[in-house]
Amino acid sequence: QVQLVESGGGLVQPGGSMRLSCAASGNFFNLNAMGWYRQAPGKERELVATIPLGGVTKYADSVKGRFTSSRDNAKNTVFLQMNSLKPEDTAVYYCNAEVTLPHWSVYTAWGQGTQVTVSS
Repeated sequence: QVQLVESGGGLVQPGGSMRLSCAASGNFFNLNAMGWYRQAPGKERELVATIPLGGVTKYADSVKGRFTSSRDNAKNTVFLQMNSLKPEDTAVYYCNAEVTLPHWSVYTAWGQGTQVTVSS
């Protein structure tokens, strides 16, 4: 079992920056791919970024060049650096991880989300 907890959300001005963190804890063998999703009111949840273990990070077209995702495997933490924020980036941001549990079972974990509001 693994728990993901996001932090770092809040209110930011358009054009500003914000850094989100997601820390994993619990009993697991390994964190595999990790990613970020977001959901705005009235919209479906969408992929923001996904970063595989030892692979190349992929981003949604809407955030390319502005957002950067990274991970610290030693600390079981994934980050999302958001720059040049726009009002349309306003959403609840969720952390996601593919987790290998003891005895080699696979579990998809989700955080509870953190609100990011971009407004002047």
